[in-house]
Amino acid sequence: MRIGIDARMYGSGFTGIGRYTFELIRNLAEMDTVNEYVIFLRKESFNAFNPPNERFTKVLADFPHYSFAEQFGFKKLLNKTALDLMHFCHFNAPIFYKKPYIVTVHDLTLSFFPGKKFNSFWRRLAYRIVLKKVTNRARKIITVSRHTKKDLQKMYNIPDEKISVIYNGVNPEFGEKSETLKADLMKRLGLQKPFFLYTGVWRDHKNIVGMIKAFAEMNKDLGNQYNLVITGKHNPSYNEIPNTVKELGLEDDVHLVGLVSEDDLKCLYQHALAYVFPSFYEGFGLPPLEAMQCGTPVIASNKSAIPEVCGEGNALFFDPYNIDDMKEKMHIIATDASVRQHLVNAGFERVKIFDWGEMTSSVLNIYNQTG
Repeated sequence: MRIGIDARMYGSGFTGIGRYTFELIRNLAEMDTVNEYVIFLRKESFNAFNPPNERFTKVLADFPHYSFAEQFGFKKLLNKTALDLMHFCHFNAPIFYKKPYIVTVHDLTLSFFPGKKFNSFWRRLAYRIVLKKVTNRARKIITVSRHTKKDLQKMYNIPDEKISVIYNGVNPEFGEKSETLKADLMKRLGLQKPFFLYTGVWRDHKNIVGMIKAFAEMNKDLGNQYNLVITGKHNPSYNEIPNTVKELGLEDDVHLVGLVSEDDLKCLYQHALAYVFPSFYEGFGLPPLEAMQCGTPVIASNKSAIPEVCGEGNALFFDPYNIDDMKEKMHIIATDASVRQHLVNAGFERVKIFDWGEMTSSVLNIYNQTG
């Protein structure tokens, strides 16, 4: 078959969908010696992407997500490309594309937490129309958790047999420690204390403000012995994070370090006292697993797919709507070395079930069954 992959979010870092697409393509190149692949990329990724072998070709598809160009320009390009099957790695696909395709739905965050960009009636309407049409016309739907499958079925009454749950994987490279890199990184970021870590985008459903408030109370109780490191690109429409740091006088204790390189990200994971994942909603939640791979204890929200992914007993869970509960779990991690070690050991066992190769093999089976 000639299979198309929508890789407009392609990338090895910083977004879950980017990582998913990156690992899917990388592993398909290693395990599939039969099918041919056409990779559709935005301009920046197109220039950087080198097809891994002769069965892969790249096509420029510089159409912004959630746009008219995506709906009509991308559809026209797909129709011109001779494909037996198309894989949309995210639900934002041309709703009038009628050739065979499958779609991966990572989460339904915008259904529950539309945020400031999707606060207009028309944007929310367009989102619902696209999601409903794309999932309805898909030959097969992949979700990355049972929780997302359940949400999707509840909203759109999709038959059970049409949806396959295929978990994401974890990159084993996250476990390779470097003390030299740690010393350099701590100096560059101005870190002089043991630190809690959050990585990811800045959006309201991530509950970062709640985490900062819980950390502030915990740190005050323990004599300001700790730092909190928050990575991620500053979102101009979400100034609540830097504003909260300033209002609480936490400039010396909370470090907003922006986007970091892959090596720096691994180093932060590896040397954090604990990783904190305070989200109100997640369709999967890759960062806690990356932290576990690094041997770092995880403190996590008990909502949505997070308990399913982290697994019972492998993280300290808290109610993300309860600041005192989050504070208490941070306090336990900070003061009880035996709990930290238990979570480290449990985390190492948990991540063994999440493998990008197995994920890709399951997706490839769907290609071969559907095309």
